[in-house]
Amino acid sequence: MFPARYLSCCLAWHRWCCVASAFSLAVALAGRGSTAAEPADDARLAGLAAEQRRIGAVGAAVETAGRIRDERLRAEAYAATVTVPAWAGEARRASAGGDATIGGAFDGAFGGETQADFESIMELVTSTVAPDTWTDVGGAGSIKEFANGVYVDAEGLLHKLERAKDAGGALAKLRVEAARPRSDLPDGDVRRVSRLRKVSLPRLERAVAERAALGLPPDEAMRHLAGLAKIEYVFVYPETGDLVLAGPAGPTRIDAERRVVSAETGRPVLQLDDLVVVLRHVLGRDDAVFGCSITPTEEGLAATRRFAEESGRKKLPPGDTAREKWIAGLRSALGRQKIDVFGIDPRTRVAQVLVEADYRMKLVGLGLEEGVLGVPSYLSSARVGSDGRLPALDVLRWWFTLDYGAVAATPDRAAFAIRGQGVRVMSENQFLAATGNREGTGESSPANSGFAEAFTKHFAALAAKYPVYAELQNLCDAALAAAIIKEEKLADAAGWSMAWFSDENRYFVANGNAPQTVETVAAHRAIGEKHVVAAVSGGVRIEPAKFAARENITTAKSEALLRERKSSAPPDSRERWWWD
Repeated sequence: MFPARYLSCCLAWHRWCCVASAFSLAVALAGRGSTAAEPADDARLAGLAAEQRRIGAVGAAVETAGRIRDERLRAEAYAATVTVPAWAGEARRASAGGDATIGGAFDGAFGGETQADFESIMELVTSTVAPDTWTDVGGAGSIKEFANGVYVDAEGLLHKLERAKDAGGALAKLRVEAARPRSDLPDGDVRRVSRLRKVSLPRLERAVAERAALGLPPDEAMRHLAGLAKIEYVFVYPETGDLVLAGPAGPTRIDAERRVVSAETGRPVLQLDDLVVVLRHVLGRDDAVFGCSITPTEEGLAATRRFAEESGRKKLPPGDTAREKWIAGLRSALGRQKIDVFGIDPRTRVAQVLVEADYRMKLVGLGLEEGVLGVPSYLSSARVGSDGRLPALDVLRWWFTLDYGAVAATPDRAAFAIRGQGVRVMSENQFLAATGNREGTGESSPANSGFAEAFTKHFAALAAKYPVYAELQNLCDAALAAAIIKEEKLADAAGWSMAWFSDENRYFVANGNAPQTVETVAAHRAIGEKHVVAAVSGGVRIEPAKFAARENITTAKSEALLRERKSSAPPDSRERWWWD
């Protein structure tokens, strides 16, 4: 009699040999020279992967699954291999603000106007966040944050993080030096600076799914889309099954607000999680609008109006103490403002970028954050009219929306060039009723529209100074690219079903706390003797469909776009998901 353990080992070895033989046969059948595998071949490989998985040969099962040519069947085979990894779901929250970069810790993978009779001061009530509350008061253990300039506490209250202190700039210099573009790097090194880096979405998805099947998260190159800093082109290659995003790229570093940015330009790079959120929303819904709003409550506005009217009946005593007391009363009347995120999950990083860009735009507009040359604050532009009065009971509203020139396409609709700034600021004066209800007027005062126009005109300079605006621009570009893919049916042309990225149970997007409220603050400026002005509303609205409509896409007159697509053709190796 042989020992039971010996017999068990023999049986396991026999089973392994059978599986190995089956693997060789299945591979031979699947690679008989046909450019497209027969469904039966894919089925054999899927069955073999299941058997390998059953006996514990996970690596072999993943390799076998990788040979399945049908995308949906391959994704199912990968998913069957996955056990929920430690980095997925809630566990990923802690790492959402990680500082890993390409070329650094790289793991080897390739609102309005109200009036009161005031004699001593003109006050401006802003729709922004109190600077004194923009501090990390909860301690690191209480923060659930993404790598950007804000965090949201457990109650949903939005705060701005202080910039990292770096005496003398020594740390910044070390980071820049470590990620500095180098000329001695070989082709295929993700740290090389590239005028036009190409990222194949189907190949990237496959690489991410394969790592997930092995229990691994996306590597840093995947998380940051190989350092892609902007989307300039969308290419489709039906013959190879590739759908490609292209734009400038290179090594990355961490900036003072802990954003992952280009080491060369300081511009934030695209994030895989953000792209997946946008793709899921735009490709998965008929109404692909998304955005946010930051608005005061009707109760707060009504209380503010009453406060202004009551305080306007008496003269404000001179001195800073009386002024500060008045501002405190006004802030108390307004209360916290409500944050609404629509179209997307408010817990995602995309939502936080939208919200941060919105209220920081208002900081610039109201002089609480320094602008750039050519962008005066609304406060500095506000003037008392010739009759000595300001328009009464208005709410100033500023919001971001899309702004693109015509998308250019090749005659065969296989290449698309995204042109234009992508972002603009709109403005409107809204009437403030006694109940606190805001009513649209469809009009904008000169000072109101002047700020919006100046912000739009100098957007590039503002984005260089405050990277959150460049992050907003990246989201707008991603939304337009997704809308082009949807309108032109490019995913169908490439045979890509997005089987992994579209499934929330397969690809886990990092989530944080959903922003719900933000503190209101009062600012002030003396202009006349009698008036109070309040600015209290805004938001972001991203609606890419009209820019991707066929009637709004022009056919490129020159052959430059054709040549760009031809020179960007995918490499033969299916393992390469990005290339220069």
